[in-house]
Amino acid sequence: MTQPLASSLDLGLVGNGTFGALYDARGRLVWSCLPGFDGDPAFCALLSPKQGHGDWSIELDDFERSEQHYIENTAILRTVLFDRHGASIEITDFAPRWRQHERFYRPVMLMRRIRLLSGSPRIRVLLRPLADWGARVPDSTWGSNHIRFPLSDFTLRATSDVPIRLLREGLPFVVDRDLHFILGPDETLTQPLAEFVREALQRTTTYWREWVRYLSIPLDFQEAVIRSAITLKLCQYEDSGGIIAAMTTSIPEAPDTARNWDYRYCWLRDAAFVVRALNRLGATRTMEEYIRYIFNLTVADDGDMQPLYGIAFEHTLTEEEMPALEGYRGMGPVRRGNLAYVQRQHDTYGSVVLASTQLFFDRRLEHPGDQATFEKLEPLGELAWKLYDQPDAGLWEFRGKAHVHTYSAVMCWAACDRLSRIANQLGLAPRAAHWSERARTMRDRILSEAWNVEAGHFADAFGGDRLDASLLLLADLGFVTPQDPRFVGTVDAIGRTLRHGDGLFRYVTPDDFGAPETSFTICTFWYIDALASIGREHEARTLFETLLSRRNHLGLLSEDLDFETGEAWGNFPQTYSHVGLIMAAMRLSRSWQEAA
Repeated sequence: MTQPLASSLDLGLVGNGTFGALYDARGRLVWSCLPGFDGDPAFCALLSPKQGHGDWSIELDDFERSEQHYIENTAILRTVLFDRHGASIEITDFAPRWRQHERFYRPVMLMRRIRLLSGSPRIRVLLRPLADWGARVPDSTWGSNHIRFPLSDFTLRATSDVPIRLLREGLPFVVDRDLHFILGPDETLTQPLAEFVREALQRTTTYWREWVRYLSIPLDFQEAVIRSAITLKLCQYEDSGGIIAAMTTSIPEAPDTARNWDYRYCWLRDAAFVVRALNRLGATRTMEEYIRYIFNLTVADDGDMQPLYGIAFEHTLTEEEMPALEGYRGMGPVRRGNLAYVQRQHDTYGSVVLASTQLFFDRRLEHPGDQATFEKLEPLGELAWKLYDQPDAGLWEFRGKAHVHTYSAVMCWAACDRLSRIANQLGLAPRAAHWSERARTMRDRILSEAWNVEAGHFADAFGGDRLDASLLLLADLGFVTPQDPRFVGTVDAIGRTLRHGDGLFRYVTPDDFGAPETSFTICTFWYIDALASIGREHEARTLFETLLSRRNHLGLLSEDLDFETGEAWGNFPQTYSHVGLIMAAMRLSRSWQEAA
């Protein structure tokens, strides 16, 4: 009956804004960090713990096949397991979330319901968390209807109406009624278990459907956009407002590559992309909570900022290897922390200002941006002005070299440009003139230094001749128009140089870790968006539909895709990739008027 370790990224995400959990195609919980995104992965089967387990499995005797989908417009996962005799069970997994007492109820809690569908299926329930990054099997204690697992920073309690010995010893039994489980804090349940799970399922379903109902989605590609929007929502840690780049650590970008990092932190750049995508869908609460996170960071007196922070505002994210985990498919090492926090990435200043800009223009907001908010952003503009023509590690976080990267310079320009627009909106004419003049100066310099006349395209760095995919964003940022021949020439050159089949490299020049091997998914979406903006819409739509087909069976995307097989690689689910999907879908969709 033993099931294999998760060996692909055919995973489903369940969460509630406090933590997240990943389930494989059989409904097996294989990854969850507790009590938050950055915590100890009590469920770490995804990264092959040396002593095994680190999962929560429902094993079906004589298993034949499974089916899996999300309950429509929710973050609730439904898995059906079939045996070879025609028997079947339904597993429903979710993390409770709803509005209650003028706040959100979103505990560190997973709920699971098993329902008999047909026949007399026989199952075992195997609950096997680990502690200390897979290094230790925690002791357990039990009572009449629960088991407790004291972890390092959190005591996990499983409450169930399955007889406790069957659960404690993983004994097989026949399913003849609905079964319920609550896995969460070490707290006594004060109401009947089945009633609480039923009520929680109904209220969580209602919450997600209401949230989706108010999204301003495009006419076309609705299912893909809704699933991406929910996924982005699940990646915000609502205790602070920080937005993680992905739920996982150490899923390599390609087989056996050294490109293997921990993405469970808040990159200010990535988070700004998330905010802009959800803003376009009308989900502005994410922006408001993220700006709260930004203003709660303790930064230097001059406003200087790191490229990333912990979700609880941590500045130091020391990178270290976790030896008790062998890694995804055994491809270690597994890392905790990320050394990129020490880098200079000058696009950060523009990212924060861009993420904040809608605060000053959106009349729906309860607490719109005001002069005090603007004054908190101005030090970022000063740094952007000071550093836009200085070398940095760039968008792609090069560890061994620095250049004056065009994208970083343009994002610094964007910081000053948006500050000018915000000042105008607030009626602060002298400040508007100040930032407008700086933005003009910066733009002239960037156009002079980044345009390669001989090659006929923008270069990735001042005075350079190479390409990288971030140049596809120059029109979206408003630095040039889509019709500008320089932008069109750059898009054409990127298509010739970085496109390979149905995907794009971010760049092709070898870096600190050799040459990239897989397609960086958001870059393909940027290319699709750029193609559509310069009038090659049919080509863009064809490529977009191909990329949609590369999502996993639940509509989720990782960071990278294999060019030949379409196999998913890199951390999962990747916010960047789902941002790209939303932006490209909004660009390509027909208007609602066309359907009327």
